[in-house]
Amino acid sequence: MNSTELKTKVDRLAEEFEDIKNSLNLGNKKLKLKEFEIKSSASDFWNDQEKARKLMQEFGDLKNEIDDLETISSNLETLLGLAKEDTLSEDFVNDVDKLEKKFEKFKLKSFLSGDYDSKNALVAIHAGQGGTEAMDWVSMLFRMYIRFCEGKEWKTETVEVSGGEEAGIKSTTFKVEGSYAYGYLKGEAGTHRLVRQSPFNADKLRQTSFALVEVLPELEETDSPGIQIKEEDLEWQFFRSSSQGGQNVQKVSTAVRLKHVPSRIVVTAQAERYQEQNRKIALNLLRAKLWILEQTRKENEKRDLKGEYKPASWGNQIRSYVLHPYKMVKDLRTGVETSNAESVLDGNIADFIEAEIISGLNNKTIN
Repeated sequence: MNSTELKTKVDRLAEEFEDIKNSLNLGNKKLKLKEFEIKSSASDFWNDQEKARKLMQEFGDLKNEIDDLETISSNLETLLGLAKEDTLSEDFVNDVDKLEKKFEKFKLKSFLSGDYDSKNALVAIHAGQGGTEAMDWVSMLFRMYIRFCEGKEWKTETVEVSGGEEAGIKSTTFKVEGSYAYGYLKGEAGTHRLVRQSPFNADKLRQTSFALVEVLPELEETDSPGIQIKEEDLEWQFFRSSSQGGQNVQKVSTAVRLKHVPSRIVVTAQAERYQEQNRKIALNLLRAKLWILEQTRKENEKRDLKGEYKPASWGNQIRSYVLHPYKMVKDLRTGVETSNAESVLDGNIADFIEAEIISGLNNKTIN
């Protein structure tokens, strides 16, 4: 790339960054950061440790975003000054490449502007057609997402797991704590299809399995004032947890099953050691599912299946994973594909996720 092209690239980056910076309103973010600092210095801040921990996560996310904004702005200012010189050094070329990569990552996050995109995520995976094969497929997807979250340095916690009779998992729900976890993962909602030689069949026949992935934002009561949950609409059941946790968990009925009578939604939580904690998790799960139902209703009214929200339904197949007779993973919405299926199943799904985020933004712009 010659000097003229490099200077043009720096100018383009500066122009794009200015647009994004204006849309993010750096001044408001700094004011919010000061509010967080005042709250965290209060003497009673840690009285409610769970609330305090969540506020500290928001504080950290906001501070990182502001730091990124200011770092990119400072680097751009330096490069714009150097670009005026007649001769550009090799260091200048390297610095432009580094800044461009950092800017692209930051730009991607700026696309996540939904009401709850910055929230933690609740991910549920359910076995579909395929029997034991499908349950094994759920365990493979579970591992894939856990690996992806580990790579992002996000914390994961299993909320509920129901094992298969012979192998695999019938269904599982886990929480993902991280910056913009819901915004990044929500595009994974839908049906995932696996084609492979069956490891459970002596003849090793080709088998097709399906699993449904649901992605919900973790919502507190204050996050969703429009979602009303009446105590008289709830049916609670308590049972002994089947999850790991030692003998103390097995001796008492700590696990919770909650049914919302009007919607017939049933949720289960059994990961925590105490019943009250599982009750709270179950209520948050129910709140998120009711919110999803409301979004589906609104989208159906618009009759727009390509809009911002895509419900997780069996008819909404989003990705195909083929391990036999050839290897390929292909996203049916964006067209992104790779022959390195093993890498994908090891959690390297960023290309698919990022392409769907950009695709969703384009669809929203068009609509």
